[in-house]
Amino acid sequence: MSRIGRTFKRIREKKGKAFIPYIMAGDPDLNRTVQLVKMLEDCGADIIELGVPFSDPLADGPTIQKAAQRALREGVTLGGVIDLVADLRKVTQIPIILMTYYNPVFRYGEERFVRDASAAGVDGMIVPDLPPDEAGVLRKYARKAAFDTIFLLAPTSTEERIRTVARASTGFIYYVSITGITGAKLSMDPAIGSHISRIRQESRTPVAVGFGISTPEEASAVSRFADGVIIGSAIVKRTEEPDEDLKAYLLSLRGAIA
Repeated sequence: MSRIGRTFKRIREKKGKAFIPYIMAGDPDLNRTVQLVKMLEDCGADIIELGVPFSDPLADGPTIQKAAQRALREGVTLGGVIDLVADLRKVTQIPIILMTYYNPVFRYGEERFVRDASAAGVDGMIVPDLPPDEAGVLRKYARKAAFDTIFLLAPTSTEERIRTVARASTGFIYYVSITGITGAKLSMDPAIGSHISRIRQESRTPVAVGFGISTPEEASAVSRFADGVIIGSAIVKRTEEPDEDLKAYLLSLRGAIA
């Protein structure tokens, strides 16, 4: 069982839900990213999603796009993020996922990416512009390395797509709570519970929900249905605030996720 799998198993045994924050690696620099990872863990994060900066982040809204641009100006690359995780493993064993687009992985080399990321201590990947039916080679390398592949479902996903993603995803399934980009305002789909129940008919893999969640109240509402709650843009917006304010916000999220 992967580190992500063990984390969800532990949380389920305690009848809890996972808090999965997202930050952009290298925003504003890699040293600050190390500080933020430690803060997220101290504030109760269960799994951390690290964004890899890319110049054309099609699934991301303005907040994360700007964060990616700041990181790119600092010269942050996919290789640099992998090296960062290797350094983080000297001080933390919290599960870490890379959220990256396919272009950086393709340029780096799929086999080399999985090998280097896994060796550095990365636990899995989310590649939002690579659907599972086009990810056969990358999935093959990932299986050999016990490296989790996390694919996305949305309210508009067909039955066939649900089955495909359920079969291909390891670690957890990422359910996109809205049809839009990260940072968009959450409008709670009244059918979210039935959608997640439908996914669970196809797989025992945990389902985590993200996109548009920003307040403790929203996090609490989502946690009633999901195995984990992913919060990104709202945290990225606050990373420039004083650390005490950021910590208070993170703790409020942690407390709201049952």
